Amino acid sequence: MRKCLTMAAAAVLLLAGCSGEQAQPPAKPVYDLPAREVRPDETALHLSPVLNGETEFSVIGLAAGLPSLTGSHTEFEAKGRFVRLRLVVTGKGVSGIVFDTRRQQLLTDSGAVIAVDNQAMTIKRQPDKFELGRGVRVEFDLYFDLPKEAKPLVLRAFGGPTLTDMKNLTGTDIKLG
Repeated sequence: MRKCLTMAAAAVLLLAGCSGEQAQPPAKPVYDLPAREVRPDETALHLSPVLNGETEFSVIGLAAGLPSLTGSHTEFEAKGRFVRLRLVVTGKGVSGIVFDTRRQQLLTDSGAVIAVDNQAMTIKRQPDKFELGRGVRVEFDLYFDLPKEAKPLVLRAFGGPTLTDMKNLTGTDIKLG
């Protein structure tokens, strides 16, 4: 009887091993970040993070068609319409880089390449350049002034120089939806 039970147990184990199912590795632990409400004029974006060199980009929010911006001391009218992107950048390299927010670009449905609007960034007190260290995560807004009829399609993201790409000339395109 004992021999039969041992053989039955061995058969079950053998069949389980042949079922095609592989044991899944345990999930990596993650931080629990609290959910936050999306700003009233913004749409939450649920895009996968994208790497450019050793910088990870997560575009998490989009507000388009803003006619003006209000800062602490002024209201600023758009030449066309402002677009605001909420961006999270994370340093993934072995050392830090100087991250330049003003280097990012927005591509429109007409193929135009729009630079960050420096005056809007200053009025909204968004960062210019900062040290992005290994594992450092920074969240901020980018502002662009697009022609009134233009639609934002792609963020061209530049993470900064790496050991293999000292100039980072090409950037990485992130489709906005």
